Amino acid sequence: MASKLNATADALYQSVKNLPIVSPHGHCDPSWFAENKPFENPASLLVTPDHYVFRMLYSQGINLKDLGIGEPGAQADPRDVFRIFVAHWHLFLGTPTRLWIDYVLYKTLQITAKLTTQNADCIYDQISDKLEQDAYLPQALFDSFNIETLATTDSALDDLRHHSAIKSSSWTGHVIPTFRPDGILDPLDQNFLQNLVELASLTGLSLDTYADYLTAIRARRVYFIEMGATATDHAIDIIHTEWLSEPNEIYQRIKQGLETETDARRFYGHMLIEMAQMSVEDGLTMQIHGGSKRNTNRQLLLEFGRDMGADIPISTNWVSGLDALLNRVGNISSLTIILFTLDETTYARELAPLAGHWPCLRIGPPWWFHDSAKGISRYFDQVVETAGYYNLAGFNDDTRAFLSIPARHDLWRRGVALHLAEQINQGLFGRTQAEDLAQLLSTGLARQAYGIGM
Repeated sequence: MASKLNATADALYQSVKNLPIVSPHGHCDPSWFAENKPFENPASLLVTPDHYVFRMLYSQGINLKDLGIGEPGAQADPRDVFRIFVAHWHLFLGTPTRLWIDYVLYKTLQITAKLTTQNADCIYDQISDKLEQDAYLPQALFDSFNIETLATTDSALDDLRHHSAIKSSSWTGHVIPTFRPDGILDPLDQNFLQNLVELASLTGLSLDTYADYLTAIRARRVYFIEMGATATDHAIDIIHTEWLSEPNEIYQRIKQGLETETDARRFYGHMLIEMAQMSVEDGLTMQIHGGSKRNTNRQLLLEFGRDMGADIPISTNWVSGLDALLNRVGNISSLTIILFTLDETTYARELAPLAGHWPCLRIGPPWWFHDSAKGISRYFDQVVETAGYYNLAGFNDDTRAFLSIPARHDLWRRGVALHLAEQINQGLFGRTQAEDLAQLLSTGLARQAYGIGM
């Protein structure tokens, strides 16, 4: 029985293995593709941009400065950084990071020797040599990875000059921005008031009133859409939405720096509904990433800034938190809102029933700590019976580590194939349906959810 299951899974995997990669949500730097310069060195390519990597190293006592992370450590010798990484390669046993980097080393970079402390310098040199070759320039890699679309995530205040350069170039790669407005929506952002000053400057509006503020946000959304954006992205630790009858009152207190934390959370909860209403108007898919307590290591935050691997999952109540939003716009079938969680206990209890009812909702793939072989398996087990397959959003890799993109999609497609083979084995549907679903889960649902190429 096991051999038959494995044979079915392998056949399904082979049917989707070489499909184009649709990467509708991630954090790659658009300048890589606009400038098409060689990647700087193996350390800056494989170690320092990947919070999965430096988070694990930090947990074992490695100073981030020694990894060349943050301004104080920016002068670290990249060869030394790579040596540190290799010396601690054993720490990644059992993690998806190990699988991804193995794929990058041995399939993408075609390194033949195993990674050891004895050959760290030799492999560093081999990778460096590869990076100087035309075949390993960003645009060439993008094409060789068979990426159909790659979306970056960009501040609402970004001038998108790199995206403009890509659009006006002769290169045919499809790289699009994503509208990330948290910095101008969330008063708890430490730079919120300064961000409003920049928003006013960009749009030529005074932002004296709440109405002007909304007009300015709409103007930025229009610009992002002109540059190819199909989605927005929002991060919130504790899910909360609330419709304010007089938002200008809180807005004025916020502008004067007189708001309370409760004011700030209420205002951001209101603005999430405003963003959903704007998505009804302009068609942008809305992504909500919930349940991550950001920057919990205050010492690292002060010394190195945000996003240094200290974001930790927390529980959150999606049903109560989204109540105001869904009862205002949730029945509009043309609206698409994709929900991502770090709390797996909510998949079966909340997210699958929500997506299995509200026309606007889709469930995002396993995010962050759960983007793993077992996480993918648990995800399907918890959501499919209630939400089905067509209320899912396919896959996105959500990565800053460009070379890991094929590895992550490959792991997802293997997980899809194994899940569908098990469904066939249980007699839930046949091979033809499974082949169709494998295609949808690999590419089709992501295209639909994000309005890409539709």
